[in-house]
Amino acid sequence: MKLKQAIIVRTDLGMGKGKIAGQVAHAAVQAAESIRRYCPDWYYSWLEDDDGIQTKIILKVDSEAKLQALSRDAFVQGINPAKIYDAGRTQLEPSTFTAIGIGPAPEYKLDPLIKDLKLL
Repeated sequence: MKLKQAIIVRTDLGMGKGKIAGQVAHAAVQAAESIRRYCPDWYYSWLEDDDGIQTKIILKVDSEAKLQALSRDAFVQGINPAKIYDAGRTQLEPSTFTAIGIGPAPEYKLDPLIKDLKLL
């Protein structure tokens, strides 16, 4: 079973490259930790992948509404997404919803959720 992780970031917020990198990192770590707790088979299979890659894909959306919809859709697929809200210490207002992390999860569950999104 092929597994991967998807990180989806909002582009409508005007975040700088460093801020985006931080939000992506938060989403990757929190999503992986969530899967480790709730579906350890997926997590350890992804972590111990034969290639040692831990496949990730970074995608974009242009609104909070689209991020919320993806989060709901992931949950329906049985994948608990990590929702990232900024602390508001630099570029954004506190509690701004910036990104989600989904997975690692089987590609057959994840790909239908992200098939129409563009790479960041």
